[in-house]
Amino acid sequence: MAEILVDLERVTARRPDRPLFESLSLTISTGDRLGVVGVNGTGKSTLLRVLAGAGEPESGTVRRNRGLRVGFLDQQPVLPAGNVRAAVGPGWEAAEILERLGMGGLAEADVTTLSGGQAKRVALARVLLTEVDLLILDEPTNHLDIDAITWLEARLARFRGGLVLVTHDRHVLDRVTTRMLELDRGRGYVHDGGYASYLEARAERVEREAGAESVRKNLARSELAWLRRGAPARTRKPKARIASATAIVEGGPATPAGGSGPIDLAGAGAGPGAKPTPTPRLGDKVVTLHGGGHRFGDGDAPWLFRNLDVDLEPGGRLAIVGPNGSGKTTLLDILAGRLAPTEGRVETAGTVVLSYYDQTGRDLDPGQRVREAVAGKAAQPGWEQVRLMERFRFDSDLQWATIGTLSGGERRRLQLLLALTAFPNVLLLDEPTNDLDLDTLRALEDFLETWPGSLVVVSHDRALMERTAEEAIILDGHGAAAFAPGGYAQYEEARRRRTEGPAERPNPTNVTPSVGTAKGAPSRPAPEPKKQRSPSTLRRLIGLAEADMEKAAAERDRLLGDLGAAGNDHVALGRIAETLAAAEGRLAAAEQRWLELSEELGA
Repeated sequence: MAEILVDLERVTARRPDRPLFESLSLTISTGDRLGVVGVNGTGKSTLLRVLAGAGEPESGTVRRNRGLRVGFLDQQPVLPAGNVRAAVGPGWEAAEILERLGMGGLAEADVTTLSGGQAKRVALARVLLTEVDLLILDEPTNHLDIDAITWLEARLARFRGGLVLVTHDRHVLDRVTTRMLELDRGRGYVHDGGYASYLEARAERVEREAGAESVRKNLARSELAWLRRGAPARTRKPKARIASATAIVEGGPATPAGGSGPIDLAGAGAGPGAKPTPTPRLGDKVVTLHGGGHRFGDGDAPWLFRNLDVDLEPGGRLAIVGPNGSGKTTLLDILAGRLAPTEGRVETAGTVVLSYYDQTGRDLDPGQRVREAVAGKAAQPGWEQVRLMERFRFDSDLQWATIGTLSGGERRRLQLLLALTAFPNVLLLDEPTNDLDLDTLRALEDFLETWPGSLVVVSHDRALMERTAEEAIILDGHGAAAFAPGGYAQYEEARRRRTEGPAERPNPTNVTPSVGTAKGAPSRPAPEPKKQRSPSTLRRLIGLAEADMEKAAAERDRLLGDLGAAGNDHVALGRIAETLAAAEGRLAAAEQRWLELSEELGA
């Protein structure tokens, strides 16, 4: 029989300006595996501190089992003085856990010299090594590479005590949890059955609520469909677009429902009379790295990578994958022009407007209001910026909040918003999932599906890369790199087959080598046979085709109005008719392209 570990009865916690959660009752027993979700600022970390005994609620009752042993990973943990080995503990198991978490080489380092991410990994190792009845983990996957996350996922699945987990990693939630607690506007909702059941129950609940929640409902439903498909083909089946295709065949494109689709920074779908956004179009070239290599130091310093060619195309979607310390952020800094490579050169086209969302984020004025930060030098934010604020969960109240009152996650969400409201045509994202809530991640993924610019993303979030990346560069951490033309999902599928398959030794990454450590090694991969386009590529192309259809249809309708107004002016009528024929030709071509892409996606 399960033993009750912690029982909360009508617990309340507040901020100065609003409640986090009110009258929340919750019981955690042995064997429970509870995931806690909610947008940034709803009190997830506060609740974990209350459960762990590291904080007290403003009201309500907390009962703990006598002799309860709790292991707690705080969002910003504090380590004891000394070196890493002393902080974690002696013995082979401590050494193995440090190695698994990428800290084996820093066992003798003083904890005061560690970065924030390194300190978080040491704190995680320390908690995992302790024998406890209740394990409470706040964002344990932050700063871990994919192999470390996979190992942690398996270890948590074997844990037999009570587990409470806050994480943005949907794969971990899907595999580990059996119950979900959603914090939403001061209330708590418990869903039995794990992450997939939570998505379904939440979509049904939101459907019964006010229309202002329609965006969250659609995102939850789309992710549920993606989740049920299974990796690596986790993607949405575009039922609305199939219905639109039927309407096209029967006599013209259907008009999409307003307010729930992704924002098109190129101006499509902006509404009648709206001006296009200031996002400039890209030319044929974007950012190119020729024979790039980098190392920190001279002489015998190890190379992170060498002879690497990167050609980011217009609309390209590139992921950079590798273990911690393999040079992912370094490569991103080089592509951004922040860092000159040790060897090779970078060419950036003159049409590029680049925005970089990095791990530290830009400095924010705590006394400034959110609206003022978004508006920049303008007196008020523009309509495009207002739409983005609403899409990324900055409602009318939060727009007027001062930045100093925001939670850590809300500040990161604002930093992401500022990167997007710069209206770039090239977007670099370095670990964008750290400290962001699941709603924001879904909104970001939905946004990127039809955004027309070029994207490079460094992330340990497998779901994000499956949904956004069409190609991948794999850095192995030993100076070599490889090119995965099918993107992260295809790479992961090949790696999984290699792990489960026969013992015959395959290519180390089962992808095309693009660098060689020997002098004179070729930097270009061998020609690849024409590959099947990934679902994320097709969805993006479908979105662009939809935008072209809307623009051509709007121009056709305008010209039809001009024809009526031209009267008997034969010169004007001829000129308008010629322009109208061209617009109808563009509309027909876009419709045909849309239908072909939809058919390919549904195949």
